[in-house]
Amino acid sequence: MDVQKIELIIEKGENGIWGRVNYNDNLIVEEADNLDTLQLNLKGLLKDFEGLEPESVVFDIRYDVYALFRQFDFLNISKVAKHAGIHPGLLRQYASGVKHPSLNQAKKIEETLHRLADEMQKASVYVS
Repeated sequence: MDVQKIELIIEKGENGIWGRVNYNDNLIVEEADNLDTLQLNLKGLLKDFEGLEPESVVFDIRYDVYALFRQFDFLNISKVAKHAGIHPGLLRQYASGVKHPSLNQAKKIEETLHRLADEMQKASVYVS
C-alpha cells in the first residue's frame, strides 16, 4: 500500500478548527472541534471524493497561529512572545485570530517554537 502524504492546513473555524487539503486540484474542507476528528473526517472525504483509503493517508500538518496555540494550549503566549522578540499583546491577537502575522512574524514564531522544543529535548529530569 502506497502512503499519500498530503498537506493539511489548520486554521481558525467558526466553531472550532477548519482544515483544508488540496488533492488532484480539488479543495476539500472540513470543520471540527479537535484535530483528531478533523483528520478522521478529511480522510473520509478523501475516500469519498478521491478513492483514497484512509489508512494510506498521512497529513503534513500546517497551523495558523490561532490553531497552533489552540492545539498546544499548554504554551504560555507571553513567554513564547518574549523568546520570539514579539510584543505579548500582538502574539495574543495572532493567537485569538484578531490579527494575522506577516510571513516574517510567522517564521519568527515557528523558529522560536522549534528552538524551545530542541531545548526541551535536551532536558533531563533528575530523581533524588
